This record gives sequence, structure tokens and C-alpha cells, in this order.
Amino acid sequence: MATPTPPPHCSITPSKPSQTPLQNHHHFPQNHHNHHQSQQNQCNVSLSCQSSTQHHLSADFRGRRSTRLVSKFHFNRPKPPGPGPNRHSSVAEQALHLAIRLPDASSSDPTFQNLLLSFAPKLSVPEDYSFLLRELGNRGELSKVLQCFHFAVARQQNRASQGKLVSAIISILGRLGHVDMARSIFEAARAEGRGGSWESARDMFNEMVRQGIERDIFTYNTLLDAFCKGGQMDLAMEIMAEMTERNVGPNVVTYSTVIDGFAKAGRLDEALNLFKKMKYARIGLDRVSYNTLVSIYAKLGRFQEALGVCEEMESAGIKKDAVTYNALLGGYGKQGKYEAGKYEAVKYLFEEMKAEYCTPNVLTYSTLIDTYAKGGMHKEAMEVFKEFKKTGLKVDVVLYSALIDALCKNGLVQSAVALLDEMTREGIRPNVVTYNSIIDAFGRAKSAQIREITDDEISKASVEHVKDVKDLKMGIANGDDQVMKIFERLVVEKKQLVVEDFKGKSEEIACILGMFHKMHQLEIKPNVVTFSAILNACSRCNSFEDASMLLEELRLFDNQVYGVAHGLLTGFREKVWMQAQTLFDEVKRLDASTASAFYNALTDMLWHFGQQRGAQLVVLEGKRRHVWENLWSESCLDLHLMSSGAAQAMVHSWLLNIRSVVFNGRELPKYVSILTGWGKHSKVAGDGTLRRAIEALLAGIGAPFHVEKFNIGRFRSEGPVVAAWLKDSGTLKVLILHDDRTHTQSPFNPLYDLQKVS
Repeated sequence: MATPTPPPHCSITPSKPSQTPLQNHHHFPQNHHNHHQSQQNQCNVSLSCQSSTQHHLSADFRGRRSTRLVSKFHFNRPKPPGPGPNRHSSVAEQALHLAIRLPDASSSDPTFQNLLLSFAPKLSVPEDYSFLLRELGNRGELSKVLQCFHFAVARQQNRASQGKLVSAIISILGRLGHVDMARSIFEAARAEGRGGSWESARDMFNEMVRQGIERDIFTYNTLLDAFCKGGQMDLAMEIMAEMTERNVGPNVVTYSTVIDGFAKAGRLDEALNLFKKMKYARIGLDRVSYNTLVSIYAKLGRFQEALGVCEEMESAGIKKDAVTYNALLGGYGKQGKYEAGKYEAVKYLFEEMKAEYCTPNVLTYSTLIDTYAKGGMHKEAMEVFKEFKKTGLKVDVVLYSALIDALCKNGLVQSAVALLDEMTREGIRPNVVTYNSIIDAFGRAKSAQIREITDDEISKASVEHVKDVKDLKMGIANGDDQVMKIFERLVVEKKQLVVEDFKGKSEEIACILGMFHKMHQLEIKPNVVTFSAILNACSRCNSFEDASMLLEELRLFDNQVYGVAHGLLTGFREKVWMQAQTLFDEVKRLDASTASAFYNALTDMLWHFGQQRGAQLVVLEGKRRHVWENLWSESCLDLHLMSSGAAQAMVHSWLLNIRSVVFNGRELPKYVSILTGWGKHSKVAGDGTLRRAIEALLAGIGAPFHVEKFNIGRFRSEGPVVAAWLKDSGTLKVLILHDDRTHTQSPFNPLYDLQKVS
């Protein structure tokens, strides 16, 4: 049978399921990777798909042997009863019998397409379609293979299944000798997101290797893009090393992709080191590289260096664009609540952006609204939203998520859930960030419902806010949407006019479970922030049974996190500690704030349910891994970045440590201190939850510390006084922690554990 001429286009995404799939074009999203490659890829794809260049592959890969033997092994072979996993159905065999009787149709002939349509309701993906692809490929019927592939992909929404189909057709095309077409489908799959997870991309890449398909700079960059988007930065570095070994020189796309991956993973120092290597290799920075560098410095709060990069960028003839300004606005906005003058810098940058005729986009407005709302500047947030409405831009997931997070941070959880419902009704798909905000907010503060502001409430508000509230009511009366009601609520909440909605814990847990199930249904993959939010929710449960119920939901997402958390909570510490070490290894690769949040959440849950010894082991492990920098010395314990449970466990550990100093015959410093901070997130300065928890703990164990006169965020005592207390015979007993539930057989030696980390 003569090999048919390949069709002119190889897009894996038909615009309509009933449309002949071979008539579609490639669709490349405009991201930083494709920004560099789009022109070269389009040229490469069109050439490869319009010719059927036969590479010199061995007979095994050309399909001669497989046509005779593989068909014999798989076709009409008796099968055990029942469908079983990864097996095709009898319906697929019926479809194949009819398909091979049809003439070898071109892409314009609807006969084969109609056959697939008639069997579609009964075929399963990917097993049945993979069987059809393989058998048609073994017979050399390329046109039917490609039609079947596009038909199957168009009907499958599951990314993992799509990845399996792509891997299958890459293997088939490789065996048939159409290696350029296989490479094009690989690159198109990654560009369109149809390749699934980074694991799917790796499998497709490995299949290309097995088929002898040459890997070039474009293929490597495509794989790197998948790894970086999946957060697999160590694997990305291995691929870069392989490129060097195979004499495939990294280019600006390679470096920009991996640097951006490190930046998004929070591994900013490694990103900066790679920039140094890029400059050493004399690879010039482009717009994407410059913007990534600006973003990194802005996230680190190193604004002088960020502005210096902007100057270098402009001297190279590249003007600041919306990406540049958004990075600067985000950086200054995050620092605004901690440093005076940063909000003014945000306002200045936004005005400069417009003066330079750089059009703000949705992300610009989202960043500004998020910055002002979290800083309590609700009037400014309202003005930005009004300006946004005038632009005609549509609200997207980023803006919705920013608004939902602002509501959650202000304790308006029910309002956040209502906005989530509106978001989905508008056809906007939530992401993991959206759900993380809501899950973490449950239980932190009493919920409040959105309601209309009464005239009586307006009259009670302070004079300077009367006009703002009236303006908000006017906006709602003129037909503005739910978002304007949000600003109404936030302005009123600032004057403590919130309506409390005292929901029961059981109803609250039901809401959290509902969030988990929605994430699972939408196939939204959680991240470590989600796990931290779940653990935080567990620590706010009133009963061990409720917490166990929430923990069970982790099984939907990640067995490893579930195994460690559940094992520590139920007292099987020794059985899960090796597994915990592996989990902590993975967490250590994250940025410092995310890693510390996970340790805090896990420790809070354990402390809350009486697993205090387990909590202590977790915080000591965090100290050993430098999760909290500059944590303790013999004179000071800094708890600023720790949660309540983690801080209490650490106080016990620190006091045991300085007790060992005393019993080793050394003197303590003249003064020793415990720092908790002023409670910057509390409504009353110095009344933070952490400070109150530590004050109660110190009083409970009889530790001779007192609040410093001019610094209410510091507990202080004289060294000799603390030393005398530590030498008291009863002190050791109150410092040693125990678990309420335990199945351990090993003796406990707290001093040995402290020596390993001190």
C-alpha cells in the first residue's frame, strides 16, 4: 500500500468535534516560550507536515516487522473476562473491523469520520482509541491514524488521557518514519497544553528517543517549558546538562524558560545564578529575560537593583511594557504594609505607566486592587475598579481571585463564596489560588454576609467616609455588579459595621469539604499552599473526629502528605518519620515563605490535638533545615515568622537547649529575650494571637519572663534569674513535651534531639 501524502496541517485541537480535524492549523499560545519560537516553529511545522521525509531508521522502526507481528500479538487474541485496566473493549475491535474495510480515505472524505462518530458513545478514552491508533498504524494507514487521533483528542478533556494519546501517535509516526510530523505533534501538544502534566511531556520525549527521533533545540526547549511549568526545576537542570553533553547549545529561550521557572518556584537565588551563567556565555538578554530579572529583584524587595535593570533595559532599546510595570507594582505593593512610602511608589508607577502610553491590562488592575484592599485602602481599591470598568476589559480569574482573597483577609468568607459562585456562573474557571484563599479563611474569623447599607449606618459613619459610602450605593443603584457590593462591605467593615454570621462548626466543615470536592471535580491540582490550608483548617476543628474527616480529603490529592499528617496525628510517629523526611526534602525546594507556612500549619494541627512531642520534632526539623532563618541564639528566640503552635513548641525546645548550656557550666548572657512581634495583623497593636499564646505559655510553666516596658512584642528576663529557674528540680518536668496518642516503643531523649539541631 502506498504511503499517503501527509496532510498540510498537524494541529491536535480541532475547533469543533464534528469538523474534519486535519483541516485545522497549529495554535500556539503567546507565552514567553512561544514568543521566541513562534516564527521558527511555524516554518518548521509547515515544512515537516507538507513533506513525508523518510529518515534512515532501522527496519524495527520502519514498521515492517511490527505490521506482521504486533498485529498477531494483539488482534483477536483471547482476553480474560472483564474489561480490566488499560485494556481495550470489544467495541473497539468491532470499530477496527469496519475501519480496515474502508478504502484509504483522504481528510476530505467523511466516511471514516462518520464511522468514528457512530462508535464514539461506546468507545473509552484512551484505551480504545490507543488500540485503534496502534492497529491502523501497523497497517500503514496514516490518514486514518491522524483522523482517529484528532477525533479522540477533541473528545477528551482529561489532560493525562490526552498525553497518552500523544505518546501513542508519536510512537506510531516514529515507526512509520514520519519523524518530523512526530516532532511537530510533540511541540504542538506542549504549546496547546494538550500534553498534560510534565510527566506526560517526559513520556512523549522518551518515546521520541526510543524511536530514534533527533532532538534539537526546539524539542529541548519544549520539554524544559513543560518541566518548568510543572515546578520540576531539578529535572530541568538535568536536561540543560544533557543539552551540553549532546552539543545542543542553550539559547536565550532556554535560559529565559529555566530562569522564569526558578523565579516562579521561589528559588530566586538560583534564578540569579543562572542569569550570571547566561551573561558569562555572552547570551544577550531580551525583553522576556529583562522582565524576569526585574520581577525577581522586585519580589526580593531590592528595588534599586530592579530599577537599575529597567535603566539597562531601556538603554538596550527595550522600553518598559505592562509586564515590567506589573512586576514593579506587585513588588512595591507587597512591601507597602511594612514600609512607609511604598504605597506612594505604587501610585507614582501607575501614573507613569499611563503617561508613557503603556496600556494597563487586567493583571495591572488586579495587582492594584489586591494591594489596596489588603492594605485597608478600600477607597483607593474602589477607584481603581471604577477605572477598570471604564476600560471595557473583562474580569478574569486573576482579578476575581484577588477580590476573593481580599474578602477572606477581611473575614468575609461567605461573601467570598458568593463571589466564587458568581465567577463560575460567568464561565470563569477558578484556579488553585482561588480555592486556597477560601479554604484557609474558614474559621479564621467570623463570616459576614453582603447586605445593603442602611441610611442610619451612613449617618453613624465618620464624616470623611460618608461620601465614599454614598458613592458606593449610587454605583450599585446604577446597575454595577457584585464587585461593587464587595467594596461597599469593605468600607463599612472598616467602621466595624460587619454583620456576624455565627455558623456551626459542622456546617463550616461541610463547606470546606465542598471546596475540596469542587477542586477534585474540576481537576484543579492542589499545591503545598492547599495542603497548608487544609492542615490549618484541621487545627481549627473542635474535635479529633472532624479533623480526621478533613485529613481524609487529602487522599483525593496526595497520599504522601496524608500519610505523614495522619501518622503524626494518630501517634504512629516512628512509622512515618522516614516518609516525613522525604516530604520535608520536597518542601525545602520551595521558597522560604511557602515552606515555613507548611511547617507552621502541620505543627499547629499537631499542637492543637495534643501531639506536642510530634509538633516539637517538626519544628526542630524545620530549624535544622533553616526554614526559619536567625531563629535562636543563647540570648534570644525570634518567633516572628512562626505560628502559635510552632512557636510554643519552639519555646520548649529553646528553653531545654539553654538549660543544657547552664548544666554544662556556662553562664547565660546578661539578658535573654523572646520576640513575638507587636501583632501587626491584629486590630489592637500588641494584642496579636502569637504574643498572647506565648504569654500564657510562659505563665503556665512558671518561666520568669516579663513584657518589656517599651517593647510589648518582647519578653525579657535576666540571665542569672532564668538559669536559677532552669536548675530547679521541677523545671525539666514542665519543659518535656508528650503526645496524647502514641504507639512508640523507643525511649525518649529530648536533650539528644536538641543536640542534633543546636
